[in-house]
This record gives sequence, structure tokens and C-alpha cells, in this order.
Amino acid sequence: MSRVGKMPIALPTGAEATITAAAITVKGPLGSLSQALNGLVKIENNNGTLNFAAADDSREANAMSGTLRALVNNMVNGVTKGFEKKLNLVGVGFRAQAQGDKLNLSLGFSHPVVHQMPEGVTVATPTQTEILIKGIDKQRVGQVAAEVRAYREPEPYKGKGVRYSDEVVILKETKKK
Repeated sequence: MSRVGKMPIALPTGAEATITAAAITVKGPLGSLSQALNGLVKIENNNGTLNFAAADDSREANAMSGTLRALVNNMVNGVTKGFEKKLNLVGVGFRAQAQGDKLNLSLGFSHPVVHQMPEGVTVATPTQTEILIKGIDKQRVGQVAAEVRAYREPEPYKGKGVRYSDEVVILKETKKK
């Protein structure tokens, strides 16, 4: 069986899981998330501990038990702690400003770039060159961060662009005469 799928998930205080035939719903202090279930995986709630098991001995059921366990674990972490991605702007004149559910970016284009935040994701700009994207859904937070980074990816010669805070950009040497 999958090593990840064998590990149980302990529900922290304030979080509760509801398992139906079609989906699992996790509620916590920050909100509620739901995930559709697969018939290849059996889930049991034993006094605040979620256990996952493959329904049969097939390879697909084994793989799906680990996948579903990881997704539900991210849901539990999201509704209790939340997720955040931090982006940095590197470049002269590159600025970001959060206005409600919109992010205004000045990235050296002839026009400002306005990114609309989806429902459940918030954005903050502590400084003009830092962007904090927060939410309870790990996939959605990561997707929004990737979309904002895609407006101006770091270029390899000067390193200018939008990058993750922990990203390392390896600079190339310029052409010599």
C-alpha cells in the first residue's frame, strides 16, 4: 500500500470532517472545503482521526489512496492555518498595489496590469515590491501566484521580474567581445 496513504490524519481542535458517499467536507475556523471521493478509496473517521485505505488491491486504488490522503491533509491545514505565497518584484520601477480584490502591477509595460483575485483568495502588499497571496485552498493560492509571476518571469541576465520569495535565479554571463 502507499506509504502516504497509510498515515492517518489527526484533526486538530476546531476542525471537523463530514464524509458522505460522494464527497468529504472539512470545516474549520477559516472556512470549509470539499473534495469529491473516488470509489477506489475507503475513508474512516475514528474519534478525530481520518484513516485511508485502498478499496481493493489494484495499483490505481493504491495510488489514489495516497493522493486523496494528501489532498485531505492540505484541506485540513488550509481550514485551520491557511496557505500563503510571497512574491517579490525585482526591477527598477516595478511596483504592486492591492486594491480590494484587485492587484495593480506596474511591470515596465506601456500599461498597468490589473489581476482580479478569485473568490477565496486575498492579496496584500506590505511594501511596493512584496506581494502576499493568502487563502485556504492550497491549489488556488499556488495557481494565482503562478499567474501573477507569469506576467513578467525573471529573466536570466539581470534577474528582473516577478519571483517567489524563496526562488533562486541563476544569472547568465553576458556576451563578451
